[in-house]
Amino acid sequence: MDVASLVTVSIILLLLATGVALLTRWLRVPYVTGLVLAGLPITELISRRIGLDPNLVLNLFLPILIFDAGINTDISRLRSTFKPIALLAGPGAVFSSAIIAVVLKFGLGLAWIPALFVGVILANTDTVSMIAVFKEIPVPSRLSTIVEGETLFNDAAALVSFNLIVQIYSTGSLTLLQGIQQLLFIALGGCIVGLVLGYLSIPIFTRLDDPLSSLLLTVAVALGTFQIGQFLGVSGAVAVVVAGLIFGNFGLSRNISASSRITLLSFWEYASFSANTFIFLLIGIEINPITLWQALPAVLLAVLAYQVGRVLTVYPLLAGVRWFDRPIPLRWQHLLFLGNIKGSLSMALALSLPTTLPGRESLITLVFGSVLVSLVGQGLSLPWLVKRLKLSQFSKAQQHIEELQAQLITSKAAQDELDSLLKSGVLPKSVYEEMRSAYQVRIAGAEKALREFYNRRPDEFETNSGELSKLEAIRRRLLLAEKGALNDAMRKQILSEDIVRGRIQTIDEQLLRLDDD
Repeated sequence: MDVASLVTVSIILLLLATGVALLTRWLRVPYVTGLVLAGLPITELISRRIGLDPNLVLNLFLPILIFDAGINTDISRLRSTFKPIALLAGPGAVFSSAIIAVVLKFGLGLAWIPALFVGVILANTDTVSMIAVFKEIPVPSRLSTIVEGETLFNDAAALVSFNLIVQIYSTGSLTLLQGIQQLLFIALGGCIVGLVLGYLSIPIFTRLDDPLSSLLLTVAVALGTFQIGQFLGVSGAVAVVVAGLIFGNFGLSRNISASSRITLLSFWEYASFSANTFIFLLIGIEINPITLWQALPAVLLAVLAYQVGRVLTVYPLLAGVRWFDRPIPLRWQHLLFLGNIKGSLSMALALSLPTTLPGRESLITLVFGSVLVSLVGQGLSLPWLVKRLKLSQFSKAQQHIEELQAQLITSKAAQDELDSLLKSGVLPKSVYEEMRSAYQVRIAGAEKALREFYNRRPDEFETNSGELSKLEAIRRRLLLAEKGALNDAMRKQILSEDIVRGRIQTIDEQLLRLDDD
């Protein structure tokens, strides 16, 4: 395709996406689902000139989306939900892949290698889809963290497993020990690459006082980390996840100007939104409705297979969480089961299947059809499901509390910025004191109202208002801070292990008694 044609197609896609955004907002349906449906009618018009290139998705779109999710993920929240995330993205992904492969092996008569390929592809819960949907649907923060954390690491697990099966197909053999060793090397190697590059970028970032130069650095980190990881033979996806987490939690928290931070986060929000838009429009364009209709029975069996795999992994694994972590409410498990939407990575992996694989085109059709059914069926039903499960309740009292918290947070942030401006000589002392006192009045008012709220007895809280869970969320953060301080003291040999273990056990019991926020 020449440059003029590419520009023309891009303009058409952007105008189409704009119309979809307006229509989905009016109809209150997920944006990504609307994009896929909008792409279906123009398949014959554009598909011959542009298509969903797997290299473009894996090397450009995926690092952008993962890095954006990483810099916006709070490590402290991720740490507090790490156990259920690790279960779902680790053993859960493996078990689900195996179940899907077995169902397709005997249901469609596939050979084991093709069945395993499809199993790995369809066991993946798409990061792009879930994060895009959850931005539009308010759910409890811990549930949102579990979903986003699982999809982030599930993507990495899918890429690692896919490459292992490619190796088995290419070489014809791979022992269990070799598979475990390679899996650990790829995953741990990706973590190390992400840690090194993430931490190395922070000193450079803090010395760049120019927002535009900072943007260039973050783009280089996101795309470069993926490429370096792939070059070294480790997981580029894991590396980008870790680098994004490090940069977002330690780089952006350093002493940088508010304008630089806002510019950077706004840029990555726009980059992620743009990548989402093009990916899901191209998914709709790539799917041929006629071919899909012909393969509909096999597609429905594949959908049934990945839902069975999800059922047999989510509920048993999360039922056991209560033995070593806060239990996951059953309503949350329902959402984790029904919300396993498929998307861009599944289609990119399908297009990346070895060209010599028997029945490759049929497998691609099978995956494409499953993704379409997932995006339309589950994507459209997810908002209804959240409402039905009463996961997004937001009372007037809770809204008032969060408005006070917003007033407190923004006023303190403004005071910090004023201190920085005074120190740098931008503001004279008299102007500084006048502006700071105005913010102090706002802070005092918010603190007084919040203090009255937090001093209320538990029996005074409104039923199901979310007030009590808000207070318990703060208590949980305090308990986690106590636990972290005890671990640090034991590591530095300030306190003995026996004393620390006893105190930590008491804190863990208190944490388990708190309701989920």
